[in-house]
Amino acid sequence: MADYRENTDAQKQREWAIRAEKHELWARRMWRIFYGVLAVLFLSIVTFSFLTPSFKKLEDPSLNLASEVIAGDDTTVLGRIYVQNRAPVTFNQLPKNLLAALIATEDKRFYEHAGVDPEALARVVKGVFLRQKQGGGSTLTMQLAKLLYSDRDFKNMNFLEKALGYYYRKLSEMITAVKLERAYTKEEILTMYLNTYDFGNNAPGIRAASEVYFAKKPENLTLEESATFVAMCNNSSLFNPVRRNEKTRTRRNLVLDRTFTAGFINRATCEAAKKTALDVSKFKTVSHNDGLATYFRTTIAEDVKRLLKERGITKSDGSNYDVYRDGLKIYTTIEPQMQIMAEEALKEHMSALQAKFFRVWKGKDPWTYRDAETTDDMIRIRLGTLDAQIRGSDRYGLLRDKILDDLVSKIEDEFENFTLMDSDIINMLREEAKSGHFDAMMKTNSINPKRVDILLKILRGEYWRELRVRWNALQAQVKLDFNKPAKMKVFAYNAAGEKDTVMTPLDSIRYHKMHMQIGSLGVDPTSGHVKFWVGGVGHKYFQFDHVKSERQVGSTFKPFVYAAAIDLGMSPCKTIHDVAQTIGVGEGSFGLSSAWTPKNSGGYSGGYMNLWDALKESKNTASVALLKEMGSTTRIREIVNELGIPVDAKFANGQLRVPRNPAICLGAVDLQVFEMTGAYSAFANQGMFVRPMYISKITDKGGRVLYQGIAERRQALPKNVAYVMQRMLKYNVKAAPGVNSLKSDVGGKTGTTNDYRDGWFMGITPNLVVGTWVGGEDQWIRFLTIADGQGSAMARPFFAKFMNKVEKANLRTYDPNTRFTEPEGDLGIILDCSQYQETGPSGIPTESVPTEFNPNRFQDEEQSSRTPVPATPTKTPTTGNPSVPATKKKPKAVDDGFGGE
Repeated sequence: MADYRENTDAQKQREWAIRAEKHELWARRMWRIFYGVLAVLFLSIVTFSFLTPSFKKLEDPSLNLASEVIAGDDTTVLGRIYVQNRAPVTFNQLPKNLLAALIATEDKRFYEHAGVDPEALARVVKGVFLRQKQGGGSTLTMQLAKLLYSDRDFKNMNFLEKALGYYYRKLSEMITAVKLERAYTKEEILTMYLNTYDFGNNAPGIRAASEVYFAKKPENLTLEESATFVAMCNNSSLFNPVRRNEKTRTRRNLVLDRTFTAGFINRATCEAAKKTALDVSKFKTVSHNDGLATYFRTTIAEDVKRLLKERGITKSDGSNYDVYRDGLKIYTTIEPQMQIMAEEALKEHMSALQAKFFRVWKGKDPWTYRDAETTDDMIRIRLGTLDAQIRGSDRYGLLRDKILDDLVSKIEDEFENFTLMDSDIINMLREEAKSGHFDAMMKTNSINPKRVDILLKILRGEYWRELRVRWNALQAQVKLDFNKPAKMKVFAYNAAGEKDTVMTPLDSIRYHKMHMQIGSLGVDPTSGHVKFWVGGVGHKYFQFDHVKSERQVGSTFKPFVYAAAIDLGMSPCKTIHDVAQTIGVGEGSFGLSSAWTPKNSGGYSGGYMNLWDALKESKNTASVALLKEMGSTTRIREIVNELGIPVDAKFANGQLRVPRNPAICLGAVDLQVFEMTGAYSAFANQGMFVRPMYISKITDKGGRVLYQGIAERRQALPKNVAYVMQRMLKYNVKAAPGVNSLKSDVGGKTGTTNDYRDGWFMGITPNLVVGTWVGGEDQWIRFLTIADGQGSAMARPFFAKFMNKVEKANLRTYDPNTRFTEPEGDLGIILDCSQYQETGPSGIPTESVPTEFNPNRFQDEEQSSRTPVPATPTKTPTTGNPSVPATKKKPKAVDDGFGGE
């Protein structure tokens, strides 16, 4: 028995020893695991400390901030330039109820933790083990870290990869949150969070969201509106008040309950807010096509990039500023009220003009319309531009990709830096049909010889036959699709700027191309500040800006000719004989190889008139007579250059912008509304040219001034010459319909070009100069008679409507009672024709001089007693047209001229 007990005790001791040994082994292993976990955590923290954003980067988080374009009052935001429509707000601009709701819902211990909330994390871990949902463990600071720096993309990952990825990102966010707490105050973190969160519908940040969903500023948000945004912070796609109104309202009410529970609001306030409907009736998405001065904002984006780059203004790291992402503030000179009035006048005038245009062309096709001057080549060019419009459409692009893309990619891969365009395929088809097509193109420099070599290789290669078959299939499908009626939106003169209709895609292209366009600019002549900018009739459908596009100016150029004549000592009382005026071969310094005799649009009266009436009636004969006496275009070009138009600058084809050709005296010059308005400003400003400016200042997102605009000014004309031109321009419009009823001291000049393609009016007052062009984007989009297509019908009514609005508005910056003033001292130029003694210029008898100039006498250009306009009006010479006098040899003399304007 004793032996048995001894054996049992020994056995138990051995078991205990084994157990103790196993326990010690297990303990050592657990400690190793524990130390291993600590080591992993330590190494992770150390590693992630290097991998997470540095403090320097945290001080300047990379956000896509929209740049704001600010009006001349320094407060009105005209619009934003952006990739994302994010405009930051300050903490003081955030309503208390928004901050309270956010903290109560998302992070009630926000002011107690240092970026990570241990209690919340413990709750989450407990929920994981108990398989119970315990809510999120992320603090607001961790959420901000995720918004700023985390890339949570778990697509195409297996379970292990997702687990490790989640661990990595979560730990990274925790460390970044701690760093954020050390770098920023709590108020700054809240502000950054609300500026960063994307509320959907192109509304990143609380400011954009307030504008998009409730059409107000963040500081004006109500309690229930604030709660709605906090509800959206959970998931702006799921809780979208526009698409899921009731679901979002339920979440909003939960936010209100939590705000009450946290003690920020009382029960009565909470219950009253919960009963309100979630009203998003003012919801409106924002795009670049919305707001004031849309064309101006598009132009200014490129100008800001150019200004900063030219001046070497860069960010602290040496990189260039990005106007679409860096949150710049661009202060401009645009006056909001004037801009609104200009856009209102545009709609009033252009809608009526467009209705008339459609009536004129009813039953006719501008692309195939023929008159006595139309050639087959002209028709082919017109139809070619229509085809180009088709090929430039998104609809065509989708069809092309579907039918041609894979084959085109194979062809392009065989050649370095080569893109096969539709025009290449068309030219290859023409070369195949008739050999020598490429040779003809190369003779006219229409195509690069290297490109011809590539196209010939393709034409002879293995893919050509298939390419031709597919191209024909594409054209057949395009013809089918573009002639099939479909529901669509098109431009319209209504509040929305568009309307729903049913038409074919081809008819849609025709419809939009048949719209008359406008470009108009208002400039303060003394400061050079641009007050309004109208680049077209509707930016969503017509992006081309006509303020800075070149169009032929017609008779609006003639005041420069008269200014040159007066500067050379001539008086406006000087008379000319209204008969054919010829500049002969070898005459003056014109270098003509054949005689040039331009005509008046209404023929010749055969009588005599002074320069007052000659400019008012826009007589070509007078301009040519003055030019003959000057002997060359030199003085005209000098004056034009002084007026801010670079006469020696060249177009892409090498042609001078203001040629030395005598035809410039009739307006055979392509210039911008911007340039013409600046030039006319000198007439209104005692001869002082101030280059139009529209950017007054640029600051970075922190308020540091990057650029300060300074007006460029110079005395371009003697004061007495400028004053005489003021008087002559005032005489032009003394009784012009719509202008004669204005209170302002107004002068102006109309202009009309060949076939009524361009209608101009340049209007001057002491406080404001307005230049306006109206016409079609294509030259064949035009009226068919001078009565409809002249500047007094197309452009002048806009000026009259706009100025009438300005005068009635009682603007602080515009006084209609201001008058032009005569320079002090002896003017030195005779204006009273009763005291004028003709000095006897060639061909004009002194006894024929009118006895007196009566400034109250008026005869409108369009209602003058001149010879009626012929059924087929004589052509206006255009630059590059055979009717323009040439400095090189031409086979015959030309006898053509501009119209009466």
